[in-house]
Amino acid sequence: MGGESILYTIFLIFTGAAILATVALYARQSLLVAYIALGLIAGPHVTGLVADPALVADIANVGIIFLLFLLGLNLEPDDLKHLLREATVVTILSCLTFAMTGFVIAMAFGFSPVDSMVIGTAMMFSSTIVGLKLLPTSALHHQRMGEIIVSILLLQDIIAVIALLLLDELGSDSAALLQVLGMLILLPTIAATAYFISKYVLSKLFQKFDQISEYIFLATVGWCLGIAELAHAVGLSHEIGAFIAGVSLAANPIARYIAESLKPLRDFFLIMFFFGLGAGFDITAVGGVIFPALTLALAALLMKPVIFKLLLRREKEKAGMSGEIGVRLGQISEFSLLVAVVAVSSGILSEAASMTVQTATLITFIVSSYWIVMRYPTPIAVDDRLRRD
Repeated sequence: MGGESILYTIFLIFTGAAILATVALYARQSLLVAYIALGLIAGPHVTGLVADPALVADIANVGIIFLLFLLGLNLEPDDLKHLLREATVVTILSCLTFAMTGFVIAMAFGFSPVDSMVIGTAMMFSSTIVGLKLLPTSALHHQRMGEIIVSILLLQDIIAVIALLLLDELGSDSAALLQVLGMLILLPTIAATAYFISKYVLSKLFQKFDQISEYIFLATVGWCLGIAELAHAVGLSHEIGAFIAGVSLAANPIARYIAESLKPLRDFFLIMFFFGLGAGFDITAVGGVIFPALTLALAALLMKPVIFKLLLRREKEKAGMSGEIGVRLGQISEFSLLVAVVAVSSGILSEAASMTVQTATLITFIVSSYWIVMRYPTPIAVDDRLRRD
């Protein structure tokens, strides 16, 4: 009975996370790995202490929304316009390369052409959570890197939304096409609307009531979730809406204060996200897909850093920064898990292919986050020299 209580679930997540995080820090391991391991242990496929990981995942998605909102707060619209051409070239060429790699690997392991196409699609994307959660936001030398990473991930998210719409509407091509075209029209409309409301309404309210911190907090959270929900209502993702909400406030003098005040809320939900990722993973089904999953994971971990570095060097970025960006984007995405789920529910992806994508994604999450935390500055580094928030 306790396992069905939200209070019990939150107690289990945060008490367990505190214990495992302590062990991880003493062992000089990444905290993200501790959160995923806790989810695996407590999930329905091992101990069953948490019987409904879907509930945790729904709550945890709020963490992703706040993460994108906070990153948007650190990016002014002029910076994004300047990076658009470079990010578009890098994103399109990298997505094509990774999609082809995933398709070839899947075909080599005997998956059907349709399964292989979906697996290739899943390989295209890098993790917004790993890429941004482990990126310092206040260090000056990481601002340019953050702008590039966010621009690439934003374009990947748009491609992922289009892919999800096409998968979800595969039985009705005309409907899918209309949705995609509508989305491309509505994206700049929502961005323009958010910009004007932020400039002519929110800015004035913040100036009038800037001494009341509780009001600033409530208005900011309401703005973030409101634009996220508006984006979702017209067929975009909550994450894209939250990012637009953040960018629309980036030029406001109060943006830095807002970013600092929301960090604890972001971390609360992100812990739940990684727990839910582990809890929803059926470890008992891994045996049948371990070899293709390992091959896909290894391809992503080895190829993505190299491809991103080469493409960014082609765009005249510095070698050191290009290499670091490649490593920070060198994993498969949480969007890939969503692609697998939608494709299975649409009846176009086999369970074995779906499990392959899930297993490969989880492996890259763990290995990539460990690699980043041990080598580069992050907010959760175990080495004091590398800890940057």
